[in-house]
Amino acid sequence: MVTAGRARRKRRRRVGEGGPSAALAGRRSPQRRCPSSGPAGAMELGRAGLAWAAALLLAALGAQAAAAAGDFDPYRVLGVGRSSSQADIKKAYKRLAREWHPDKNKDPGAEDKFIQISKAYEILSNEEKRANFDRYGDAGESQGYSQHQHRQFHHFHEGFYFDESFFHFPFNSERRDTSDEKYLLHFSHYINEIVPDSFKKPYLIKITSDWCFSCIHIEPVWKEVAQELEALGVGIGVVHAGYERRLAHHLGAHSTPSLLGLINGKITFFHNAVIRENLRQFVENLLPGNLVEKITDKNYIRFLSNWKKDNKPHVLLFDHMPVVPLLYKLTAFAYRDYLSFGYVYVGLRGTEELSSQYNINVYTPTMMIFKEHVDRPADVVQARDMKKQLIDDFLSQNKFLMVARLTNQKLFQELCPVKKSHRQRKHCAVLLTGEGDKFAEAYEAFLTFAAANTKDTLKFVHIYRDRQPEFADALLMDEEKYRGKSAVVILERHNNAGKITYKILEEAWQGSKEDNFILLDLLDQLRTDPGLLSSETVLADLNDELAPMFLIRWLYSTLDYISDCWDSLFHSNWREMMPLLSLLFSALFILFGTVIVQAFRIPKKGFVEVTELTDINYNSNLVRLRPGHMNVVLILSNSTKTILLQKFALEVYTFTGSSSLHFSFLSLDKHREWLEYLLEFAQDVAPIPNQYDKHFLERDYTGYVLALNGHKKYFCLFKPHRSGDEGGTPGSCEDYDSSLHAEARGKSSCSPGSRSIKNKLHKLSFWMERLLEGSLQRFYIPSWPALD
Repeated sequence: MVTAGRARRKRRRRVGEGGPSAALAGRRSPQRRCPSSGPAGAMELGRAGLAWAAALLLAALGAQAAAAAGDFDPYRVLGVGRSSSQADIKKAYKRLAREWHPDKNKDPGAEDKFIQISKAYEILSNEEKRANFDRYGDAGESQGYSQHQHRQFHHFHEGFYFDESFFHFPFNSERRDTSDEKYLLHFSHYINEIVPDSFKKPYLIKITSDWCFSCIHIEPVWKEVAQELEALGVGIGVVHAGYERRLAHHLGAHSTPSLLGLINGKITFFHNAVIRENLRQFVENLLPGNLVEKITDKNYIRFLSNWKKDNKPHVLLFDHMPVVPLLYKLTAFAYRDYLSFGYVYVGLRGTEELSSQYNINVYTPTMMIFKEHVDRPADVVQARDMKKQLIDDFLSQNKFLMVARLTNQKLFQELCPVKKSHRQRKHCAVLLTGEGDKFAEAYEAFLTFAAANTKDTLKFVHIYRDRQPEFADALLMDEEKYRGKSAVVILERHNNAGKITYKILEEAWQGSKEDNFILLDLLDQLRTDPGLLSSETVLADLNDELAPMFLIRWLYSTLDYISDCWDSLFHSNWREMMPLLSLLFSALFILFGTVIVQAFRIPKKGFVEVTELTDINYNSNLVRLRPGHMNVVLILSNSTKTILLQKFALEVYTFTGSSSLHFSFLSLDKHREWLEYLLEFAQDVAPIPNQYDKHFLERDYTGYVLALNGHKKYFCLFKPHRSGDEGGTPGSCEDYDSSLHAEARGKSSCSPGSRSIKNKLHKLSFWMERLLEGSLQRFYIPSWPALD
């Protein structure tokens, strides 16, 4: 018993030391090690625990996503019924999108609500997704996710498998749709290729970046619209703001996503909701409004007859659509330099005559090109589905009239290209003619000949001699022979500098049968003998006959600038608006400052107020004059009072706006002693002879002007202008002594009879300017004497 109890206790002790795992190990195969024994076992347990935790986390996330997907009802989000039409769904989406757009609605949940609205519209606007949701309660988007999840964790029991794509969010550009890669733009590519090409077709450009949630939101709509518009002829571009910051800044895009249009080198930003209809309308609004003219029975004759004025073929598109298709507008923009476009809505009343005359099938779109003949088209194409490629091929073969008129150098280079090699010779038969009925018969005969003999290597053109005189003078050596007549010249261009070889028909072109035979024979010889063109010359560039006048070009440029400013004022961001706002506020500040200064400025009077200086107002007008004020006093006598006052008023009128100047006059007959007392303080300039001088009573001080500063007790002196002394400076105090002695030596030098009284105040205005500048000499006195 004791022995058996001891054996059991020993066995329990061994079990306690080894633990349950040790006990179990005794029963297992000796080749398998216990996972808990040693570091390796701990790592295996750690991996297993992490695997189970990740599995539980993914399961919870999947359940949450499934619950969220099950609770999402697009009909309830848009507020429509299951039987609602696409028009009702679209109307509800537009209303809710405007209400909950994050840029307009500042509610914290506006962005989430807007995402739900967009997701609901994406499901219900697609018939397949809508049918899946109606049938299974799901649009079919989560099926792929569940299969992917099942594939990743199918063999989870064999070991922990962690997919690194779990951390790859859709914001990363590497996980983005690669459809934008072919549209990516770089700065040099944009400047050198896209901008010049925008004069042929408009561009729709998207500015995007990484970690941009809104960029992902508009991706489906952008992809659909980009494919649709590109097929119509619209250029598509994508700028990654993270990698092309220079280009994004150049375009003026400071936030992502941004959509903009480019046409004729001009940038216009898109500011509406990103939906298909808005983007199509935005591109259509970029195009000029006068590209296509609406044609009816009343105006089709006028439209087709303008070929001579416009020097272009005219294109008519017959279709049953009430509005001009966007494809046709884009085509008209691309070929606007070569063709004029008109649109005929065959379902409109008033087009029956037009459709009947040209035998139009009203159920099939038809395009006709008219050249010199209005009654019959030069070429016709019909197709139930007008594709861009078909239209381009058709129009590129009919870009010019049969006998186009050379109106500018560009047209001359296209119709008569430079010879590239001996096997690629191209000749031009040029009719040098004039305007008016006098030359009509010769032109019609040349047109008939051209219609029968036009080839790829031979073009027929005509030119008005009076509009291109340099061109005609270089080819017609004997002008007298062809004066008042038409002439035909066959030429070949050798380089872009103007060098040509040519041959002129010896006789003037009258359009007779003989003329036709001579020209045809010359063209046949030219095929085998290129040296037939023996004459050489250098042509100057042609004048641009159809270029608008400078005033019209300036007006168009001004209107474009005003339109850009107006668009920037309402749609551009603050960074773009800062230069314009700075200029505007600077102008307003200058204008407002000028108004304020003028408001507080004493207005200039229409007259000069001159008061007499007497003993009554002596103290107020001089002795107690306010600091900074001066009294300008004119010295006169009773006999010269009227004349001098009039002249004085004219000279000082421009200075009456200054509130610090006062104007007075002093009677020399009454206050001669006061004046002579003041002049004693200007002895260095005007010494006064003693009282025994025999000429003392004969001195004439009339016309002298004193500027008196009562507060600082000084005055400045103006002496009358002396006739014959043009070089002297009036008001300068030099040579005053000599002038007084000259007056004393001869009465005639200062008497009114020897010079005009008015001329005494000549150049007083210049003296006044120097007075205000402070450049005149000042004579100080100890105190002002009494006037009596």
